[in-house]
Amino acid sequence: MSLLKVYWRVLRQLGPETRLGMILLACNIALALIMFAEPILFGRIIDTLTRAQAQGRLVTWSEILPLVGAWVVFGIVTIGAGVLVALHADRMSHRRRLAFMHHFFEHVLNLPLSYHSGAHSGRLLKQMLEGSNAMAWLLLSFLREHCASLIALVFLVPISLWVNWRLGVLLVVMVFFFFFLTSWVLRKTESLQGRVQEYHNALAERATDALGNVPVIQSFTRVEAELHAMRATIDALLAAQIPVLSWWAIAAVASRASATLTVLSIFLVGTWLHINGLATIGEIVTFMGFATMLIGKLEALVGFINSVFMEGPKIRDFFEVIDTAPQVHDRPGAIDIPHVEGRVAFENVSFSYDGKRPAVADLTFVAHPGDTIALVGATGSGKSTTLSLLHRVFDPQSGRVTLDGHDIRDVRLVSLRRHIGVVFQEPMLFARTIRDNLLVGRPEATEEELWAACERAQAMEFLRRQPEGLDTEVAERGRSLSGGERQRLSIARALLKDPPVLILDEATSALDAATEQKLQLALEEVMKGRTTFVIAHRLATIRHATRILVFDQGRVIETGSFDELVARGGVFASLARAQFMASEAEDKAGRTVVET
Repeated sequence: MSLLKVYWRVLRQLGPETRLGMILLACNIALALIMFAEPILFGRIIDTLTRAQAQGRLVTWSEILPLVGAWVVFGIVTIGAGVLVALHADRMSHRRRLAFMHHFFEHVLNLPLSYHSGAHSGRLLKQMLEGSNAMAWLLLSFLREHCASLIALVFLVPISLWVNWRLGVLLVVMVFFFFFLTSWVLRKTESLQGRVQEYHNALAERATDALGNVPVIQSFTRVEAELHAMRATIDALLAAQIPVLSWWAIAAVASRASATLTVLSIFLVGTWLHINGLATIGEIVTFMGFATMLIGKLEALVGFINSVFMEGPKIRDFFEVIDTAPQVHDRPGAIDIPHVEGRVAFENVSFSYDGKRPAVADLTFVAHPGDTIALVGATGSGKSTTLSLLHRVFDPQSGRVTLDGHDIRDVRLVSLRRHIGVVFQEPMLFARTIRDNLLVGRPEATEEELWAACERAQAMEFLRRQPEGLDTEVAERGRSLSGGERQRLSIARALLKDPPVLILDEATSALDAATEQKLQLALEEVMKGRTTFVIAHRLATIRHATRILVFDQGRVIETGSFDELVARGGVFASLARAQFMASEAEDKAGRTVVET
């Protein structure tokens, strides 16, 4: 996206502020035209004074008063329009900045988990903050200052040629030199600034990674290594940034030199023209005013274009995320399902991440309301992908998944996910109060329902130890709690949601043996009357599953109850023997230690 396209796209983001933007644009046009009044009127006053002096008489009020009066009127209009533009441009810019931020935040939250698995949270945060700030600054600068400057430059050429074409040619040459110089510097530095922005992004990612893993850095004595890596990134950033800054410094110096030469040329050429009767003193004064105004506007525009150039990659990054289309979205005419019984069916479902190796292939099974379906298999065998297809993290490339007979792609995402509760393997909590984290499951839940869910999740013991109970603040990602405590709150949150379909992704993996046993009894009670899918590596936790699906390379190779699969003597039976032999050995070792 070129700088002009970036600039134009930002201006098109005014949205509900478009009407105000048009009013500010009209004020800028008025300001641009009024800019020419001052040097022209000043030149006319000088001509009136010199003419009267040449005639050996005094200037009359009738000659000078209209010019002075017009100057005063133009000055008042300039002040009024300037205040109007500055006041409303500032307010509009801040409103749009927050609107840009909100739009980005909403869009990112609706992007699929597949996108977030490959995107760095620190980079996204940087893109949101820097992109929205850059666009707000661009709107403010354009509408408050530089719009009028650009319009003034457009009108300057014909007006200066109308006043005196010989002197006007000098200003035209200066304008063309400026645009040639700016275009040349932009071509030289555009790719370089893109590299600079990548180093900025890398810096944000590395800092976020380090700050999020301070315990690891300190325990492995990696402080110096991380500082060294940070310094290396900073050095690379500076090495990429300095050539860009050097080119723009050359442009600034060249612009200043050309401005000085132009003023000197106007004075010398104007003097020669006056001697030869081709220009009046007032016209020379007028053109000196034009030159001063032009120099100021061109220097401001050099700075503005430089800033736009520096901010351009940030805005590109912002729009790059905004332009990312969610792979999963509501179909036209998607429906809401107010009530769900919990009948889930996979019908010849296939899905591949890369289009080459299938993650799931020809998957077909039915889960009836109240069934508990366990998914077992090695890492990467397709268990998590299967359940991701159920709550539409992805859509299958072939086949379909149905809920109560409805193809889930024909159901609105919000409606579908409202009926599915998920307890992830890694407990995810917000840096808010325990109450806020639980209310994610059901915002309208009462105090009694909150405590009941916590009790069923075996969380009461540690909650009683919290200084402020449910109103205790937890640290980022819940780090002030132990892994087991975080997981129990995650389970309580899912229980509070009370969904007809429940997904447990190794929900008890972070718990100690005693708590796991208690929680397993609670979960078995909660599973009654709802369809439950369990991803399990510890087979003891799925003894009472209605059916077990054994996965291998994206396919179901065995299916049946626990006892049926053990009796069959296949892959599941081998896994069961290996796990239970290990468990028996651990129990025997434990008894030996106790006896000793």
